[in-house]
Amino acid sequence: MPKKFYITTSIAYTNALPHLGFALELIQADVVARYNRILGKKVFFLTGTDEHGAKVAKAAAKEGKSPKEFVDAISDKFKGLKPLLNISNDDFIRTTDQKRHWPAVKKVWLKLQKNGDIYKKKYQGLYCSGCEAFITQKDLRDGKCILHQKEPEKVEEENYFFRLSKHTKEIKDLITKNKLKIIPESKKNEMLTFLKEGLEDISFSRPRKDLKWGILVPGDDSHTIYVWADALTNYISAVGYGTAKFKQWWPTDIHFVGKDILKFHSLIWPGILLSLKLPLPKIIFVHGFINVDGQKMSKSLGNVIDPFELVKKYGVDPVRYFLLRELPPTEDGDFTYEKFEARYNADLSKGLGNLVARVVTLANKLKTQSSKLKITTQNPKLKKEIKITQEAYKKALSGFKFNEALMAVWDLISFCDRYIDKEHPWEESSKQKEVIGNLLFAISEIARLLLPFLPETAEKIFKQLKTRKNVPLFPRIGLMPALSATVTTGLDKN
Repeated sequence: MPKKFYITTSIAYTNALPHLGFALELIQADVVARYNRILGKKVFFLTGTDEHGAKVAKAAAKEGKSPKEFVDAISDKFKGLKPLLNISNDDFIRTTDQKRHWPAVKKVWLKLQKNGDIYKKKYQGLYCSGCEAFITQKDLRDGKCILHQKEPEKVEEENYFFRLSKHTKEIKDLITKNKLKIIPESKKNEMLTFLKEGLEDISFSRPRKDLKWGILVPGDDSHTIYVWADALTNYISAVGYGTAKFKQWWPTDIHFVGKDILKFHSLIWPGILLSLKLPLPKIIFVHGFINVDGQKMSKSLGNVIDPFELVKKYGVDPVRYFLLRELPPTEDGDFTYEKFEARYNADLSKGLGNLVARVVTLANKLKTQSSKLKITTQNPKLKKEIKITQEAYKKALSGFKFNEALMAVWDLISFCDRYIDKEHPWEESSKQKEVIGNLLFAISEIARLLLPFLPETAEKIFKQLKTRKNVPLFPRIGLMPALSATVTTGLDKN
């Protein structure tokens, strides 16, 4: 039986339209999902939308819509990223799904309560509307939330609390021993530093009078379940918490998340799972943010990049390639149209596209003269180069270093270019068919390696190798005028 592989992205917060930051997360996760399918694993790839909370209610009111009308429209836009970016997710969960999600949230709440980890108390604390969470002095710098650069408001109210403090030692041990592995190491160390001071119990509800848009606390209609307690449950609600399907898929093999929500996923979520006596996720992979020309994307600066407009202008695989090759997988990266077009022309047009065009054209000419041309190789240097590429590629992907995996493929492309320059396969000789056959074999391997990264392009290459008909993959582009930025806000809760 094939080995299972359960992979998730975070669920995008629906207070605003999708932007390039969430597109990056989807594409990274998609590469891993596709790669594991190629390895023969049975993959379940989940994404979705987080639709409750005060910020959503406020955004809806601002547009004169009910929260339900508002999130339906926004969620549809996030669903539209699947065909737009060629994402291969198997499911899309919505936290407003009253048939699949709500029963799981209520079941989790009652189980936590039964296990003595939910209690009610009056509380005075600092509430950050950006995080939609109570925060502590550790989360502040110069009196402001580190993530949102806003002063929190002082709130006094009676809430239900989750006994997160009780699980501090176990969570610390699991992260230290990599039983809950956090990538990169720097983020693991960040969480361990946080854990040194101990975890505090956290508010798991808000009074209904202050937060009407959300799931009611079971047995207490005067309270709404805290948005993160609701949202994190999506990872188990989507695979049928408490059913046979759940046993088949849980635990997750990898959660993909942005650095701004790591604390929720590496501290609060493990606490919930430990209370529920469920296995923890195996890996949490943390990506950075996309800056635009050195500045953080924000609606106030008007520099937020709309993925729909970007793909419409350049095509899906150039966008996938840039995000995977140009941006460091776990650090902040920079987007500019100049960088995008330079990378497109150098790597895709002049590099991959030019190689395929040259070799397929030569093969087509030989095809008219003879039908004996085969896609194969006995060339020891080419065999060695392909093996080096495969090993570097496999090593890079085992560490989720997408840029390094692509660098390995482009090294093979460069080898093929040098091989062409040396052998002159356009000239008739006794070696001509052998050389072109070697090149066709190398290109077929390049296409195979690109399948998780640029699936549309890989399929086009396979088709051209079969038909020997050259159709330009990436026509060269001149420097285009910058696209107008569509104003959206934040990734997840940001």
